[in-house]
Amino acid sequence: MFTGIVEELGRVASHEGSRLRIDATRVLEEVAIGDSTAVNGCCLTVVDVGPAGFGQAGNTWWEADVSEESLKRTALGALEAGDPVNLERPVRLEDRLGGHLVQGHVDAVGEIVVAAPALQVRIDPALCRYVVEKGSITVDGVSLTVVDALDDGFTVAVIPHTTKVTTLGSKVPGDPVNIEVDVMAKYAEKLLSGYGAATS
Repeated sequence: MFTGIVEELGRVASHEGSRLRIDATRVLEEVAIGDSTAVNGCCLTVVDVGPAGFGQAGNTWWEADVSEESLKRTALGALEAGDPVNLERPVRLEDRLGGHLVQGHVDAVGEIVVAAPALQVRIDPALCRYVVEKGSITVDGVSLTVVDALDDGFTVAVIPHTTKVTTLGSKVPGDPVNIEVDVMAKYAEKLLSGYGAATS
């Protein structure tokens, strides 16, 4: 479980087949093989870590294997060496929940219509029922508050700090972004649909 508060802006070192190597520092503190890390909002498992080279202390890169399912349902397949990525480690029970509950399970790939700061994203209309004004949504792993819920997407206001410390500041119209709607909305829909069926 994540919060959508990006810890570090990493960079893709290489992307060969299903193996993704990412240069980073902060998210590698106390890292262990098998740990989870969100990359642009997609939960991946650390399978290898290592130092940059001779004489350098500490790990400076980590690797993950990206499944075919993740490549099909996210924008990770488009990543190339040099691309910046939003990174976040899972939330701990003692941490502050600064964003909202984020699973790292991408629902769909959206498309930037208008760049930040008045960010507009187009999504599958089937997901729009989970998007509400002042509700939470995750764009490339960043927890944001919906300004307007549209028929084919939504708008959010991105503050200058967020444009500096995440990939959202460099996104342009046409760019793909990973979208995760609020899981609480999906649970509420499921519970209410069951209730409606039971009472009809």
